[in-house]
Amino acid sequence: MKKILIIILLFGIQINFISCSEDNDTTANESLAEETMLNVSYGNDQQQKYDLYLPANRSSTKTKVIMLVHGGGWTGGDKADMDFFISYIKQRHPDHAIVNVNYVLADIDTPAFPNQFLDLDAVIDKLTSEKNELQILPEFALVGASAGAHISLMYDYVYDTDDQVKIVGDIVGPTDFTDPFYSNNPNFPALMAALVDESAYPQGTNYAEVLSPALRVSNASSPTLLFYGNADPLVPLTNGTTLNTALNNSQIDHSFTIYDGGHGDWAQSDIENMKEQISIAVDTYLEVN
Repeated sequence: MKKILIIILLFGIQINFISCSEDNDTTANESLAEETMLNVSYGNDQQQKYDLYLPANRSSTKTKVIMLVHGGGWTGGDKADMDFFISYIKQRHPDHAIVNVNYVLADIDTPAFPNQFLDLDAVIDKLTSEKNELQILPEFALVGASAGAHISLMYDYVYDTDDQVKIVGDIVGPTDFTDPFYSNNPNFPALMAALVDESAYPQGTNYAEVLSPALRVSNASSPTLLFYGNADPLVPLTNGTTLNTALNNSQIDHSFTIYDGGHGDWAQSDIENMKEQISIAVDTYLEVN
């Protein structure tokens, strides 16, 4: 029942877009073929899995990583929802690795926050520990959709203490739970209670504030690309403008694009424009050495 409540209150509509070498290897290893590793476990929960796409001729000094994080209201969705992006990335960024992540979905026994942020941390830790085996350089672009964008923004702005994330693509992500769109909803406190592991936060924490990426921006935040619809029934455009203002105030490189339409149901030309903007930013901030 709790899971159904979460879905109905806010995000019931899921986005539908939406080999080892020496440790000191300094050149591409031309003997390494392209490799795909599906459903790699990064924890004990059966949902803690990712798909990893490794390019040919990769190297621990040049092969950086693009991470995809699906949406679904924190309670649903699957990494398969981001598969539409993979062939495009392979074509546009043939020297980058790709990781497509599942995180543990919230239910009556498992709250979303901070667990889903920590799932991203576990993925990054695992890939970092295996960088020589995999022949990757663990610097990341995070591209998230809807709830996945919220998770990605929170990870970068709060949890990325080693500065491994270099850019975040925010596709219709919730950024400000103090927005009247949420706070004026009489059911919102129940939503927060359902999603939050209160034992993980100090007593008296204002969850709407601490879980709002727009309120957690600092001068350590990574460059961010924002993509929003002007008629989104799930994430108000004001969430985009609030994050845009916060990034401006902290002088963080960013862009803010508004498309006609709702929660990712934009024209195909807009989807292609979004992909191209992300690709250009990857070229800029996650360039191949």
